[in-house]
Amino acid sequence: MQLADCRVLLTGASGGIGLALAEALCAGGARVLTVSRNRDALEDLLRRYPDAMSWVGADLREAHERKLVVDAARRLGGVNLLINAAGVNRFALLEQIEESEIEDMLALNVCATLQLTRAMLPMLRQQPHALVVNVGSIYGSIGYPGYAVYCASKFALRGFSEALRRELADTTVNVLYIAPRATRTSMNSSAAMALNAELKVGMDEPAYVAQAVIAAIEKNLSELYLGWPEKLFVRINSMLPGLIDRALHKQLPIIRRFTSPTHAKEHS
Repeated sequence: MQLADCRVLLTGASGGIGLALAEALCAGGARVLTVSRNRDALEDLLRRYPDAMSWVGADLREAHERKLVVDAARRLGGVNLLINAAGVNRFALLEQIEESEIEDMLALNVCATLQLTRAMLPMLRQQPHALVVNVGSIYGSIGYPGYAVYCASKFALRGFSEALRRELADTTVNVLYIAPRATRTSMNSSAAMALNAELKVGMDEPAYVAQAVIAAIEKNLSELYLGWPEKLFVRINSMLPGLIDRALHKQLPIIRRFTSPTHAKEHS
């Protein structure tokens, strides 16, 4: 797909990767309907791209607000590119996370994405060529301590992307699954950033991830995994998970230290 031919519905547009995607899409000539609960982070882009970019406020966990998004997309004249980038994360051991937080994370990362995609499919099917892009994570392929709930949501999103791609194989709609590695966004807590620094984990800038997503869209890819050696770890984990088990077991004391309440208070 060429950006100049794209009419885009982009969720999570006020987040780090979403905001970078909104800018890259508009700069490339696409028309973009952005979705977020808060408009403030998008004000600059809305002023810079008044003819290319519009915004609708919605909490995608709510069915009636998802309908507002679909109606806005219809008023745009339909879309041929749906980018599901909305999501939340929490770096903590499972026992440290409240029941409501688990429900909230799964509601947005999984249920809202599936429901919005389902609602948008009739519109996407009307296009000569259309694409659903699901922004997942390397943690959708590797279960990592401290991210049990987030991993559960991204494993689900990866499975959804694979199954939906196969469901739509005889249609004009394709599905692209994107798996970024750690990215410098506000989604990461100070404790998570400190852990990454301690373990010397590579981190990408949102603009880099956005450009990689754009390139994958233009090349009509079905999957894209970002980061080295993370891509290698994904392959090893699928074939020899015991090796990754042992490697992460050595990191567990460090992870427990960074998820401890004492450490959280020191970095709050």
